[in-house]
Parts: sequence; C-alpha cells; structure tokens
Amino acid sequence: MCALRVVTWNVNSIRTRLPRLLAILKRHDPDIVCLQETKVVDDSFPFSDIENAGYYAAVHGQKAYNGVAVLTKQKPLNIVCSMKDETEDKQARLLAVTSSNVRVLSIYVPNGGEIGSVKWEYKLEWFERMRKYLEIHENPARPLVVCGDFNIASDDKDVHNVDKWKNSVLCHSVARAAFKRLIDWGLVDAFRVRHPEGGVYSWWDYRMLGFPKNDGLRIDGILATKPLVERIENAFIDREERKGKQPSDHAPVFVDFTN
Repeated sequence: MCALRVVTWNVNSIRTRLPRLLAILKRHDPDIVCLQETKVVDDSFPFSDIENAGYYAAVHGQKAYNGVAVLTKQKPLNIVCSMKDETEDKQARLLAVTSSNVRVLSIYVPNGGEIGSVKWEYKLEWFERMRKYLEIHENPARPLVVCGDFNIASDDKDVHNVDKWKNSVLCHSVARAAFKRLIDWGLVDAFRVRHPEGGVYSWWDYRMLGFPKNDGLRIDGILATKPLVERIENAFIDREERKGKQPSDHAPVFVDFTN
C-alpha cells in the first residue's frame, strides 16, 4: 500500500457531486484530496459530511463560480487563501495547506474564454502571478504538490483530437509556454512520469458525445517537486467517475507516493 495517495478533481459543484465525492473517499481512501470548482461560499461547504467521512476540510469558496478546497486526513496547517499579491482578485482559485509533511496547493486555472479576449489575458497574467507566488512563498527543494485543473493540455499527446483543439485556449502555444514557465520553477508532471506515452484523459466536453467518443484532454493533474518525484509509485485516472448519473465533466486524477 502506498504511503501517500493524492487526488485532484474538478467536481463542477460540490453540492451536486457530494455523493460521488463521499464514494471516492470510501473507495480509494486518499490521504489528500484537492477539489476545484466547488461553487459555494465557505459557509455552505458540506463540512459535516466531510468530517463524518474522516477528513478535515480547508476551503476557499465563491458563490456559484470557482472555489477550491483541500481535504486531508491530518489536520491542515499553514493555510493560505489566494496569492497574497498586490492584484485585487475576487476569484477563488488558489488554496495552500500543509499536511502529511507535504505542502499542498489546490489551484483552478482560468479557462481563458477566447483567444485575444479579456479572459485570455487574465489567464496569462494568472500564470505569471502563480509563478511569482511560488518564487516568494514556496521552495522547490521541499516536498510540494500543485494539484488542479490547469485548463491546459501541455502536450499533443494529451489531446485526442489535436486538429480540433490546437488553436483553442486549452492548447494554444502561448498558454503552453506560460504553463511551462510555471513548471520550470521546479515542478514535474507526476502523472507523466508513469504515463509518458499519453493518450489518457481527464476531461471530456458534455456536448457532442465527448465522453462516448473519447474526445478528451488531460487538463487536470498533479505537479510535484523533486523530493516527491523520487517517490512516485503509481498514477491513474478514475474514468468511472465520468460515467453514470450527473457526473462532473472531469475525472479525478490520482498519484501514489512511497515512503
């Protein structure tokens, strides 16, 4: 059994997906769970249900949009919400905690809307702000994971239909370059370590039979610093969570670390 199991999942509404989340906690028994798009203010987060499942919850919420959370078996310490920079930003997209001797960040990267739009510029600026946050507040020589919906397929091997998506905000070369600059701070794509061949996806559009056609992209993941990369044991995506009644459009991504 692994020493540390980390999962990241864009739930696309914690209230809608709560039964699925509780089932995942029971079935997979993760140590750390990073959630994105919780879409509730902090007071509306289902703390009691999470506590009854054996987890603490640190949350950074927002009504109807965005929102991130970290669930942990050990009490979370050193909780930080937002990037704590000089930019006024009301969007709840970053939460950092320390648990199991690991610094954990749950992030929800902006989608970007359309190329050239205000939302696109916000996405690129957000990546740069995130890079500066890491430079100021974190240390690549220490155990750290950055988990989340990155809204980037960083390589064509993470895209089922490259021609369809190549000029989108999820695959554009400028966005990929911004993501690479973030990783170059001292992070490694932990899922890629175990799946260098690609072809494994975490998101499928609700429209146009995206999931049945497997027209997917891997835009969710777990980035790790060197001390944890050396401990990667296994990585997988639970496709079953994209099936059935009222699924999120994302499937949870898991990485197991050894001692």
